[in-house]
Amino acid sequence: LGQRLMARDFDRQVAELQVRIAILNRYTALGIPVTEAVG
Repeated sequence: LGQRLMARDFDRQVAELQVRIAILNRYTALGIPVTEAVG
């Protein structure tokens, strides 16, 4: 996940960005603690 896009075609650039966003969202979700009520 570098700073530049590898794809040259615009549609492929859009797809590449969507994949990056999905990966970053997954990492963010992994970092959010799951809280449960006790008692």
